[in-house]
Amino acid sequence: MKILVATEKPFAPVAIEGIRKEVEAAGHQLVLLEKYNDKAQLIEAVADADALIVRSDKVTPEVLDAAKNLKIVVRAGAGYDSIDTAYAKEKGIVVENTPGQNANAVAELVFGLLVYAVRNFYNGKAGTELMGKKLGLLAFGNVGRNVARIAKGFGMDIYAYDAYCPASVIEQAGVHAVASQDELFQTCDVVSLHIPATPETKQSINKAVVGQMVKGGILVNTARKEVIDEEQLLQLMAERTDLKFVTDIMPDAHEKFAAFEGRYFSTPKKMGAQTAEANINAGIAAARQINAYFANGDTKFQVNK
Repeated sequence: MKILVATEKPFAPVAIEGIRKEVEAAGHQLVLLEKYNDKAQLIEAVADADALIVRSDKVTPEVLDAAKNLKIVVRAGAGYDSIDTAYAKEKGIVVENTPGQNANAVAELVFGLLVYAVRNFYNGKAGTELMGKKLGLLAFGNVGRNVARIAKGFGMDIYAYDAYCPASVIEQAGVHAVASQDELFQTCDVVSLHIPATPETKQSINKAVVGQMVKGGILVNTARKEVIDEEQLLQLMAERTDLKFVTDIMPDAHEKFAAFEGRYFSTPKKMGAQTAEANINAGIAAARQINAYFANGDTKFQVNK
């Protein structure tokens, strides 16, 4: 089988080495398309591929139509909104992600952003500490659970809401389960977003929701840009001069948010999974999942069933 790794932002060389080892040990062929800058290059490369590994690359209907032999696409990472999963399903193509492989990297970044925020972006003025603060996790998946683990070391009081995770599971992890998203925002000093971008969640983090936060509240977004209603959050931050917003996904309205000096920070690009360890883990996991699929039809991580 021909397995194509197509990445505008390449894997680290050590990750490619690990992917190649997995693929070739299973008797398959590995082909690389790295740093491409035109969709036509991807369309050409995928034409005879049996499997595809991507990162944040867009796998559109046009790409899927060009891939006559394609049987499986694996997103090396958790979020897969860059892949047209519904169209892939129509064509009988399995789409998978690699949940949990980037989780610690994202969770550590949450605290990098948080410490930066509570220390007033290191401007020389006295800030506050995280110990004793109430941290709210909106979603309690792999990333949320890692954030909770780290937060315990900071001595934070941790709360979580997840519509799809039983309260008993949250409580067993030593985290307070709250009954609603509203209760989470009303209760916590810090709310960290870990929800996917779905029709239900897009622009759901709006003025009414965030406006319930206590004085001095901090909103952290390492999830997806689309979950924030940017215009409403801008309005709220103009009215609530006590609120801070930190993110590793630069908003479309970045310049407008930047006007809130000392209360807003965004990394230049999405940084959550940008560690050597996460890069290696996700890439090798993707290769192993493809090998398992071809070996015995394993679709454990399929997201378009």
